[in-house]
Amino acid sequence: MLSYIIRRLLLVIPMALLVITLTWILIRIAPGSFYSSEKKLPPAVEANIKKKYGLDKPVWQQYLRVMGNITCRTKDADETTTNGLQFGVAGTNFKCFDFGDSLKYEGQSVNEIIRRHFPYSATIGILAYILALIVGLSAGIIAALKQNSATDYGSMSLAMLGLSVPNFVLGPILVLIFSLWLYWLPPARVGGASSYVLPVITLAAIYAAYIARLTRAGMLEVLRSDYIRTARAKGLSEWKVLMKHAVRGGLIPVVSFTGPALAALLAGTVVIEKVFAIPGLGNIFIQSVFNRDEPLTLGIVAFLSILIMIFNLLVDISYAFLDPRIRYE
Repeated sequence: MLSYIIRRLLLVIPMALLVITLTWILIRIAPGSFYSSEKKLPPAVEANIKKKYGLDKPVWQQYLRVMGNITCRTKDADETTTNGLQFGVAGTNFKCFDFGDSLKYEGQSVNEIIRRHFPYSATIGILAYILALIVGLSAGIIAALKQNSATDYGSMSLAMLGLSVPNFVLGPILVLIFSLWLYWLPPARVGGASSYVLPVITLAAIYAAYIARLTRAGMLEVLRSDYIRTARAKGLSEWKVLMKHAVRGGLIPVVSFTGPALAALLAGTVVIEKVFAIPGLGNIFIQSVFNRDEPLTLGIVAFLSILIMIFNLLVDISYAFLDPRIRYE
């Protein structure tokens, strides 16, 4: 298991660099630039801007400059910025994962912008997934135990409704009911704990529906397995059969879904952040793409790609604990 984990961790950095390279290529292929506007700039001003940001150099030199800043390089003695990871080896200071300053937000480093906006997305994402797990697992397990009953049909109908209603529809409906009609909850912006209720419910709805359906399917398959019949034949109570044997195997589809889903939640959902005016990472990412803010876009993409790979690794590790038949060599 340890060797498998080490191998997977060693792949994180090269895979992240590959993602960054592809993103950089797509940014350069797309028409326009961050200094483009409806009114064309004078040639002298445009030339000065290109020179300031190194855009007047050949493309391959621009690429090497970007990748040289992201990968570890020697830190200059007069470099005081805290952007990136810094450490010293044998009297030499090194700097890694330095995406530089944002082109749109002058004087603000990319890493600082990510650190400032990510907590909003992380808070809402974690709370939403906890709520989705509680509701989805409960509905899926009950539906599997009462297959083809009114409870089964009712819970799966609600799950289909959750899958069918988009976030940009559910969010305004909840704001209309609980904020504008009942005056129970604030309609937007992040304030106290009550301001998280509507965004969390809106974000959790579709994930709870997915988890409910996956749990039901996984539980139905496991409950028909030979080892479940053997456990019942040994005289174990139905509760022990369910919690000790059935649930562990039935949760494997949910665990597979958890890795990319949780990474997407932590990265922020643009629709939710737009509807509820939340300054999360997803909102900033979309703005960076529209503004053609190359350093900020690359920094967020690198951060999200590493986050997704780490969550997928945790999911693979959890398989071995849920299913004793799975082994990693």
